Amino acid sequence: MLPFDVSDHPHSRYKHRCQWLSQFLNGWKCSHVECNARPLSQRAIICRGVKRPLWALVWILGFLKVLSLLWTGLVHLFPDDLDARLDAWVFPGGRPSIFSHWTTHGITPVQCHSHNDYWRPVPLFSALRAGCIGVEADIWLSGDDLLVGHNRFTLHHATTLRSLYLDPLLDLLERHNTRSSRLQPDRNAQDLAGVFAHNPSQTLVLLIDFKSDGNDTWSYLVEQLAPLRESGYLTHFNGAETVQRPVTVVASGDAPFHLIAANSTYRDIFLDAPLDNLDQRAAASDYNYTNSYYASVDFRKTIGSLSRNRFSQDQLARVREQVAAAHDRGLKVRYWGTPTWPRGLRNHVWHVLVREGVDFINVDDLAEGTMQDWRKHRSWWL
Repeated sequence: MLPFDVSDHPHSRYKHRCQWLSQFLNGWKCSHVECNARPLSQRAIICRGVKRPLWALVWILGFLKVLSLLWTGLVHLFPDDLDARLDAWVFPGGRPSIFSHWTTHGITPVQCHSHNDYWRPVPLFSALRAGCIGVEADIWLSGDDLLVGHNRFTLHHATTLRSLYLDPLLDLLERHNTRSSRLQPDRNAQDLAGVFAHNPSQTLVLLIDFKSDGNDTWSYLVEQLAPLRESGYLTHFNGAETVQRPVTVVASGDAPFHLIAANSTYRDIFLDAPLDNLDQRAAASDYNYTNSYYASVDFRKTIGSLSRNRFSQDQLARVREQVAAAHDRGLKVRYWGTPTWPRGLRNHVWHVLVREGVDFINVDDLAEGTMQDWRKHRSWWL
């Protein structure tokens, strides 16, 4: 017969737990002999009045610190999900599509491009609130209108290019450029204020990704841009130079380059040029600042995966060659399809790209993409 272990008895385990609880509660009691002998003495009363509140304060602060660390972790891991959940509390009926009272006061523009911006809780305004100076909309020709969506299965007649981007932009710019200022006889068109109150000279890039046939879609886009064009808000090429204005429209995807370049004296829609083709002589004269603005490419296609989560010397050399080729033509460099996870790898890639001269970082996480200066070196883990 095996010997009986007293410590395994239920009463023994209960006694052990009681002893632990007793020791924990004794921490709240005064340990002075005199205080225990004379519990009503002045010293005993002072000890009880000081020690117990102090312990309570320590426990409360510790508990709040744990909650703070948990919240910080959730924000870093799931920023957009939390943003959507919290906005559901603030706007029980769902967010409005346009904030008529919304302004950009206090927001500093950041060199980031809001990838698939139409997926944001509030398209356009979520990116502007974060400070992004580039937003992206995928357009599909449906009947006589342009719908916005990632694919045909996500399209809805109410989510149009006008309702999500063009009309809100026009409204915001009209409020930044008051009627009284427009009536000033000596007012120059260069004085038009952009969407950012903190930096009114900053242009906003509106990247239009053509998902439907470019030749069929082109005329509808040109027509819908008319209100912004007639108000003088569109960056344009006048035959001699590019004149920067509050909104710069860039066409990507199945955009018809031959139609973009057709008019040699006026253009207000620019191409998103293929960054990986700029080093080829055949393309050298095709893409430049007169007809293009961005020069973009899929990071996975042209750079590839990072061995041991680091850029190789060959990969860095390729980035530098592509950046130099684009800048020689007056174009802004953007890589899409960069790693998104783990967070440390994503941040490392952003830092290296910005350090090497990339003009726009392509972001899905607005909070992370705009809260740090990516020119400064940071640990891989941060």
